[in-house]
Amino acid sequence: MRALRILLIIAVVLGGIFVAADRIAVNMAESEAADKIKSSQGLSSTPEISIKGFPFLTQVVGKELDEVDVSLAGITATAGGRSVNVTEVKAELRSVRIDSSFSSAVADRADGSARISYADLTKAAPRGATVSYAGADRAAKGQVKVTGPLADLLEGAGISVPEAFKGMLNGRMVTTYSTVALKGGSTVQLKAESLPNLPVGLDDKLRRVVDYDMKIDGMPSSIKLDKVAATDGGLRFSGTGTNVSLAG
Repeated sequence: MRALRILLIIAVVLGGIFVAADRIAVNMAESEAADKIKSSQGLSSTPEISIKGFPFLTQVVGKELDEVDVSLAGITATAGGRSVNVTEVKAELRSVRIDSSFSSAVADRADGSARISYADLTKAAPRGATVSYAGADRAAKGQVKVTGPLADLLEGAGISVPEAFKGMLNGRMVTTYSTVALKGGSTVQLKAESLPNLPVGLDDKLRRVVDYDMKIDGMPSSIKLDKVAATDGGLRFSGTGTNVSLAG
């Protein structure tokens, strides 16, 4: 019995050493991968990397990691010709294959998401327009709220207003609820559900302003975004990718 007890103690001690070594190794690998991604993607801040699965060292021997989660910050995109911030950029990578020199890795599949706040969406909207949360019911239908002074919206789009109507427009605010769609993985389309009652001829002019496309450039290209949802914090984009390079 005493010998058995000694063997159990040794096994526990060795197991603890292995676990400690395994955790040290995974922490070093996460740090190295973060630095490589920062360098290869030209990021202003270091991403957070979390390598899942245990033990890590046996995954390294097999040159395939079960799961790697990446969280990026400091991403900017160009929307409507203006620079906007992209927040909460995340990717969950599965079956990440490591090359023989451990210098790069490729994931069989990746699920990614990103969010653009309403404040940044407003920066990219037509002059005079403010984009905001439309409430839970309308957000569930993929809608956002677009508001602004009617005169500013029309003039900002270069639409001339007849003199007969200018007095009627002073101080007139308009509110529309626009459905958001994603086209081609990079273009956000907004289309108003309906328009307020306006003098004859102005409704078509306003429609040309509030229905607009906003092309987003600068998003991570390895994951194709194919879904967009309206949330209380902004528009959330999501998509998937295959054979996604983690670092190189």
